[in-house]
Amino acid sequence: MEENTKQPATMLSPYRVLDLTDERGEIAGMVLGDLGADVIKVEPPGGTSARTCPPLLGAGVESERSLQFMAYNRNKRSIVLDLEKTEDRDTLLQFVANADFLLESAPGSDLARHNISFEQLRAANPRLVHVQISPFGCDGPAANWPASDLTIAALGGPVALQGNIDRAPVRVSVPQVWRHTGVEAAVAALVGHARMLKTGAAQFVDVSAQCVMTWTLLNAMGAAAIQGHDFQRKGSAAQTGQITLPIIYECADGYVVAPPTKKLLISILDWMIQDGIVDSSWADRDWDEYEVRLLAGNAEADLQAFAKLCRSLPKKELMERGLRIGVTFAPVNSIADILEFEQLEARDYWLDTTLADGSKVRAPGLFARASVPLSVLRPTPSLDQQSAEIRHELKAKKRSTISFSPSPGELPFEGIKVADFSWVGVGPISARCLADHGATVVRVESELRPDVLRGGPPFKDGEPGWNRSHFFGDFNASKLGLQLNLKDPAAVEIAKKLINWADVYIESFSPGTVASLGLDYAVARALNPGIVMVSTCLMGQTGPASALAGYGYHAGAMAGFYEITGWPDLPPDGPWVAYTDTIAPRFLLATLISALDHHRRTGEGQYIDAAQFEMSLHFLAPEIMDYQVNGHLAGRNGNRARDMAPHGVYPCEGDDNWCAIAVENETHWLALRRVLGDPAWARNPDFATNTGRLEHQDPIDDEITLWTRTRSNHDVAEQLRSAGVPAGEVQRSSDLLRDPQYVHREFYRYLDHPEMGRIPYAGHQFRIQGYPSGARFAAPMLGEHSMQVLQELLGMNDDEIANAYAAGVIA
Repeated sequence: MEENTKQPATMLSPYRVLDLTDERGEIAGMVLGDLGADVIKVEPPGGTSARTCPPLLGAGVESERSLQFMAYNRNKRSIVLDLEKTEDRDTLLQFVANADFLLESAPGSDLARHNISFEQLRAANPRLVHVQISPFGCDGPAANWPASDLTIAALGGPVALQGNIDRAPVRVSVPQVWRHTGVEAAVAALVGHARMLKTGAAQFVDVSAQCVMTWTLLNAMGAAAIQGHDFQRKGSAAQTGQITLPIIYECADGYVVAPPTKKLLISILDWMIQDGIVDSSWADRDWDEYEVRLLAGNAEADLQAFAKLCRSLPKKELMERGLRIGVTFAPVNSIADILEFEQLEARDYWLDTTLADGSKVRAPGLFARASVPLSVLRPTPSLDQQSAEIRHELKAKKRSTISFSPSPGELPFEGIKVADFSWVGVGPISARCLADHGATVVRVESELRPDVLRGGPPFKDGEPGWNRSHFFGDFNASKLGLQLNLKDPAAVEIAKKLINWADVYIESFSPGTVASLGLDYAVARALNPGIVMVSTCLMGQTGPASALAGYGYHAGAMAGFYEITGWPDLPPDGPWVAYTDTIAPRFLLATLISALDHHRRTGEGQYIDAAQFEMSLHFLAPEIMDYQVNGHLAGRNGNRARDMAPHGVYPCEGDDNWCAIAVENETHWLALRRVLGDPAWARNPDFATNTGRLEHQDPIDDEITLWTRTRSNHDVAEQLRSAGVPAGEVQRSSDLLRDPQYVHREFYRYLDHPEMGRIPYAGHQFRIQGYPSGARFAAPMLGEHSMQVLQELLGMNDDEIANAYAAGVIA
C-alpha cells in the first residue's frame, strides 16, 4: 500500500492520538486511525515489543518482520523517544500537550518505568484522555498477576464453555484476548472523550482484558444467578433451555453450520425429496409436531435425514442453494476459503498491502462503510520513520485545539436520543453502551415480532417467559421499551415520529426490509437531516450474499472462527454461542461514537453500513497474511500454542475443575519447575529449551497433570502466579459473580426488574476515574414504556394514543 498524502475529511480528523501500546492493545490505535485520527506511534529505542510478535516474515529487518504488527499499525506514524533522556521526556510531554488521547499497555509500560503519572500528563494537558490497557485493571487484588492470552480467557469465562465435555475446555486456538481488548479500548477512549466534553477535565480510562472477555460469554455472563446453575460446554450445540440442538454438520468437503429448525426443514423439504434424501411421504409429516419430537428425543429420523443431505453436497453449494430459497447454510470456512469468498470481492473489501520483504498480500479492509468514509492513508510505518516530520510539526507550531464549552449533564451521552429497531446481539449491545452512558434509548418490539432473545435462556428460575430471559436482559439494560407492530401502516407513521425525534437510528433487519417499510435512510434523512443511521447485518447491505440471514454462529463459521476452535482430531467445536456478536459491537460502537462526535462539530448526519462478517475478519488479520506469505493455515489446536510450551488447560481436584497454565519463556519454565519441586523429569535436557518442549509436549503435559489432579484449581493457580507464571482458574459464571477482582471493580450491577426481581447485570469492560458507570436501570418488559414514549418523547395526545391502542398498533 502506498502512502496517500491527501487528507480527506474524516470523522476523527481533528484529533491526535499518542499510541504507546505494545501488542496488548495496538489495534486500538488502528481503529482510531481508520476513523481519521492522526495516530503517532511512540516507541522506545529498538522499537516496541510488538514488532517481534509472531507470526513473522521469513526474512527481513527484524523490526519489520511481525505480521501482527503489520496488521494492526496502519494509519500510524512512528517516532522513537528514549525516556531515559531528559530531552525526550520533555518532548513526550510536549506531544501530550498537543494530543487528545494517549493509549498505553500496562503493566510494564514505558510511562510506568519512567515514573510518568496521569497527574503529570494531566498537568501537561488538562483535557487529555489517558487510556490504560491491562490484563485485570490498574488496581484490585489481581492487578499485578502475570497473565497470557490463555489465562485471561480462562479467568474471564469463555474457556469454560468451549469444547467437548469429555475433554479439557478450550480457547480459540488463535490468540484473541488483546484483539478484543484493543478494540474495546478504542471505544473506551471515545466514551472518555465524550465525558471530557461534558466535564472539561482530563479522563483516566482503565480497560480490563478479563472483563472484556467476560462479554464474549453473551447469555452466560451471569447465568448462575438467573437460572440457578451454570451453562456447560456441549461442543457446537445450541442450548435453548429445553433442548440442545446440534448446529454443525459434516458436508462433502468439510462442515456447515445450520441448526435444523422446523422452518429450515420445511423450507428444504422439496429439495430433500428431489435429491432422494427422503421419499415423498415426508411432505405429509406433521411438521407442527417436530419440536415436540425434539423435546421428547424422538426426532432422530429427521436429524439423520438432514445430516444425510448435508453430507451429499459441498459446503459452497449448500450455501448457494440455501440462498436461493431463503435459508442459511453457513460454510465452516478456513482462511484459504475466506480469501476466495465472493462476497468480499463484490464489496471490494480487501486492502492490497506490500510487506517489508516486498511481497504483496491481501489484508482485511475497512471495518465499516459510512457517508463520511473511513480510509487507510498510511501503511504500517518502519521504526522511527516519521521522526523528522513529527519533530518539525512540534517545533513549527502548536496544533490548534477544538474549542468547546462543557455541556449539561453528568453522563457522557446524556442528551443523545436513540431509536433502537435492532434485535438479537450486535445492535442491542451497541445501543446498551450508549444507554448506560446516558443516552435515552427506545427499544422497539412487538408481540408479533419480539426479540428472539426473549425466548432464549437463561430464564429466571428456569421458567421461560417473554419477560424472564436475561439473554435479552443483559443486552437491553438502561433502555425504554416500546411495542410497535410495524406490519401496520399506522405503526410506520409512529416509527417515523421516533426517527424524527432521534439522533441515532439503529436497525438490523435483512437488507431491503427497512426500504420496504418506508423507513430507509432516504426517508430518515428527509425527516431528520442530522440523523446518524446504522444498518448492521451479517454480510452487509450489498453483494451476492447480502440476503444471507442468520446469527453470530453463522457469521462465526463463515469468518473462520469455527475452523480454529476445538481439537485437531475432532470436528470443529466453535466458540460459545454467537462469537461475532461479541466482536462486531466494538467496531460498530467506535464508528458510531465517532459519527456522533462528527455531528456535534459539523451538524452532519450519515449512514453506516456495518457488516458483522467484515468486522470480525480483523481478529484473524495476522493469520490471513501468514497464510499468504508463509503457507501456514491456522487450524484447531486445542489449548496448545504454536510458539511456546507447555501451554494448556489441566484437570484439577473435583468435578470438571481446570487450571490454565502458559509458559511463555525460559523464566516461566524455571519458575514452574521450582513450584513442582524441580522433579527429575523436568530436568530432562530435551526440555531445557522452548524448541525441545514444543517437541515433547505430550510427556510434559502428562507430568503436569499428575501434579494438578491432586490440587484445587485455585491452589494450582495461586502457587504458579506467586512464582510469576501465568495461570488462571477456568471460571464459570458462578465463579465470576464472586470473583474478588470483579467485586473490587463493581463489575456486576444488581437492579430490580418488575418480574425477575433483583438480578445482576454485566457491567462495563472499562472504568473511568471518578465516574461509577454501569447499567442504570433494568431491561424493559415487553412494551413497558409505550405510554411514556408516546406521550413524553413523541408528544402524541390522548386521542392519538387511544386510537393506536384500539387499532392494535400498540399492544
